[in-house]
Amino acid sequence: MTNTTANTINTTRLNKTFYDRQLLESAKTRFVHAKYGQKRPIPRNSGKRVEFRKWNLFDANDAVEALQEGVTPTGQALSQSNVEVEVAQYGAYVEVSDLLDMTGYDQVISESAELLGEQLGTVVEWVTRDAMNAGTNVQYAGGKTARSAITASDKLTVAEVRKAVRTLKKAKARPFGEEGRKPHFICICSPEATFDLQSDALWQDVSKYSCAEQIYSGEIGRLFGVVFVESTEAKVFTQSVLNKVNAQTTSSASFVLKNAPTDGEVAYLSTAGNKIMIGDAEHTIASFDAATNTVTLSAAASLAADAIVYSQDAGEMDSTTKAGVDVHSTLIFGKDAYGMVDVAGSGALQIIIKPHGSAGTSDPLDQRATVGAKVAAYAAKILNELWIIRIEHGVSA
Repeated sequence: MTNTTANTINTTRLNKTFYDRQLLESAKTRFVHAKYGQKRPIPRNSGKRVEFRKWNLFDANDAVEALQEGVTPTGQALSQSNVEVEVAQYGAYVEVSDLLDMTGYDQVISESAELLGEQLGTVVEWVTRDAMNAGTNVQYAGGKTARSAITASDKLTVAEVRKAVRTLKKAKARPFGEEGRKPHFICICSPEATFDLQSDALWQDVSKYSCAEQIYSGEIGRLFGVVFVESTEAKVFTQSVLNKVNAQTTSSASFVLKNAPTDGEVAYLSTAGNKIMIGDAEHTIASFDAATNTVTLSAAASLAADAIVYSQDAGEMDSTTKAGVDVHSTLIFGKDAYGMVDVAGSGALQIIIKPHGSAGTSDPLDQRATVGAKVAAYAAKILNELWIIRIEHGVSA
């Protein structure tokens, strides 16, 4: 009996290791943004904040004067800048019935681990992507000066890429150059963006590389010292709200939406302080009741039935429908431009299996088991604003 118990325990541990590895591998297939940043583990029992450090560059002006013969100049002091970020947890689970258990428990766990890995891998991608897109170093395509002016014709072009490279070089951004590759910056872009770029004669895809070299997973080509990696999760700035007023109001702070709101509309309208346009007037959101689709403004207003309710957080709007053009984000960056908690370390994805009967009295007939996955601790942050540039542009239909 003792040997049987020991073997069962060992088998469980081996299975747990296998499922953890399967979970992480499934997640890694989604990692593009969460791949090229500076990595930091989160120490145990050290709070929820992770600190990234960088050395500050010396000012060349301090050493521009010629040395005097026999005179030792004043030494310079080393200094560092610290960037802190607070980690968060992410997780999801599925329930497995006892009947399903009897039809093949290991297969269910294996497939659940794969599905959860892909789901949480996407979550980690989104968290990293959004952190990278929160930077202030922005280049608007077509010579535009704001996102709201971007049209579908303001596409990503070779000229836009060259301009971004010039900006990074002037900021002394450090290029990548591992594994014997030539120094290069990395670009993460959407499939729509690469579709527009690949029509240019100067584009060089991986099949045309002049010599064999190690390429990144997902790498599709290069141009002017920039290696392009495609991601289906690249950031797209879409219009958050486009709806209508259901019925006329007179001097009221509240009104009901005419159409059932999308998830994006619910998220935007549920954030107090966000701005919306109703007709030609701007209003501030105070609250939103998702059960009744009621928007409450910070001040009373008189609204006409069918007045268009919209946000101005995408590209150029149609003057009649108020629909904004989707704006795509293409990120070009150098080494150590951003940092993240290492998902292969303390922030790794973990599989959590709760067998039937483990829930006690809340599951009196042992009918439910759960397979869950959790990112124990993760965060991402831009470390050097000048070493990552976001090109905002339109795309071909």
